Amino acid sequence: MTDIFNRRAFFQKAAAASAAFTVLEPRIVFGSKANSAIGLGVIGCGNRGTYVATSIVENTDTRIAAIADLFPDKLQKGKEAFDKINTEKGFPQLDESRMFRGSKSYLKLLEDKNVDAVLIASPPFLHPEHLEAAVEAGKHAYCEKPVAVDAAGVKRVQRAGQKAQGRLSLAVGFQIRHATPFVEMVKRIQRGDIGDIVTVQGYYFAGGVSVPFLEGVSHDEARLRAWYWERALSGDIIVEQGIHVIDICNWTLNSHPLRASGMGGRKGLKEGNIWSHYLVNYEYPGEVHVNFQSTRLDPEYGDVCERFFGTKGIAEAHYSGGVFIKGENPWDSGSARGTEETLTKEQWATAAFKSALEDADPNKQKAFIESIKTGSFINEAAAGAETALSAILGRNAAYAGREMTWDQVAESNESLDPKIDLSQFDR
Repeated sequence: MTDIFNRRAFFQKAAAASAAFTVLEPRIVFGSKANSAIGLGVIGCGNRGTYVATSIVENTDTRIAAIADLFPDKLQKGKEAFDKINTEKGFPQLDESRMFRGSKSYLKLLEDKNVDAVLIASPPFLHPEHLEAAVEAGKHAYCEKPVAVDAAGVKRVQRAGQKAQGRLSLAVGFQIRHATPFVEMVKRIQRGDIGDIVTVQGYYFAGGVSVPFLEGVSHDEARLRAWYWERALSGDIIVEQGIHVIDICNWTLNSHPLRASGMGGRKGLKEGNIWSHYLVNYEYPGEVHVNFQSTRLDPEYGDVCERFFGTKGIAEAHYSGGVFIKGENPWDSGSARGTEETLTKEQWATAAFKSALEDADPNKQKAFIESIKTGSFINEAAAGAETALSAILGRNAAYAGREMTWDQVAESNESLDPKIDLSQFDR
């Protein structure tokens, strides 16, 4: 999957460039609006990559400078979306010379001097490789979650984070850590408003995935386009999606699980080899037990929640069902306590209610871009790796049907091999 010779030559050139890297306020260096904005390269022009990159441009002083993808149709769709948002912000449209295709497209993008930072929105199994390359090239990076799908990938991300420390900003796509209601709730929990935490309940119930396996293409292409359905490509639903709940638990408890046991299975699914549901019990320091559950089945129902049970109260957080504390120190964020079923259709259709997540993406994206402009670099690689390994621990314990410890997984050399040669698409 990786051409060692080409990467070595690329890294040598990139190292020379990054050695002279100096942070200056862009408007001091450049004269035009286009040149003063941060140039963002997008690696992976699927739905998520297009959505996040567009949102970054909307919320910050950023322009899309280059894009890369394995497939030409993804590049074209990406160009259409990015030309629109660039134009709306007064920036030039993408030049076709900055549309890079193929298995080495990310390396070509990283060589582009117009690119200051990259959004890594490729399939999750490629995140460690793409993040490593971004750091070697001296580019700031916003990496979508999960940062890795196996223990070997986690270690690569940890090393990349260490290399970037103090010279680059590395953000990980856990935007909930920037949602105002969640930030306030965690602050109150950590200062003792609900007393000593006894136990935690967390769940991520989501509808079915409308990503079909394409017909009329090769088996490998069908797998890559529907990467969500394969554990070696996505990490399975607990690592790819349920990881958000696990991250909030790690953040609130200021730690990672020590051990886990679990169960689950594929009942209800026909495609791929991921599981349809998980039930995992984690143990954190201080004998705090976290019960996590996830499903990916019903197309009509969804809810995401964390409940922290303490000796003085209960803190509860939903994506769309409120964020609040009940007990000796009650508090309410003001976010709507309702779902699509309980809020009126008019409220839901017009978003005439305060969502717990309404400022999560803008706050996260502004913090990332501002860190680049000011030189106050952020580095979330370690936290992203810790949360990924926490999710992997739960997955592997459920797969094995027995208790597993953090150290067993962290010290393993587990590497999920997708058995795909990406160079077959270089044409």
